[in-house]
Amino acid sequence: MTTLIVNGIKQTVDVDSSMPLLWVLRERLHLTGTKFGCGMAQCGACTVHVNGKAIRSCVTSVASVEDQEITTIEGLAQENDGLHPLQQAWIDEQVPQCGYCQSGQLMSAAALLTNNSTPTDADIDTAMQGNICRCGMYGRIRKAIRTVAVVQHFDPAQSDELKEKQNA
Repeated sequence: MTTLIVNGIKQTVDVDSSMPLLWVLRERLHLTGTKFGCGMAQCGACTVHVNGKAIRSCVTSVASVEDQEITTIEGLAQENDGLHPLQQAWIDEQVPQCGYCQSGQLMSAAALLTNNSTPTDADIDTAMQGNICRCGMYGRIRKAIRTVAVVQHFDPAQSDELKEKQNA
């Protein structure tokens, strides 16, 4: 028996300890938002967070994440009781095309903004380089991430000061 904490809920699963986390999430816990892509940690479709860090669940054994905080795409917005700001930005910027890679893309982007709230384009490119989008939406992905970074750092007081300086 392996104990996992997935999206804030303690779960016990009876699986081989070497089973990849991806298959436990999809087949045992029925959290199918995390996708199987390549099975070799090369495409990023299976990205989830473990203790806030983006990892590839297709090559991560369930034993290696026992009793750790695992967040899947289903749990990304759990705190906000709606869409995560990145999910809204994805919609606003019309990022999804086929949609297959999007859960992994969103999880990598969320980890980036957690660790670097004001990323440069180079930071975004580096953080997202392990996520492949066959539809080629990289520009829209970067724009959505930048949009959320700007909104998270918008300070209305600074804006008022700027307006006063411009009107003086």
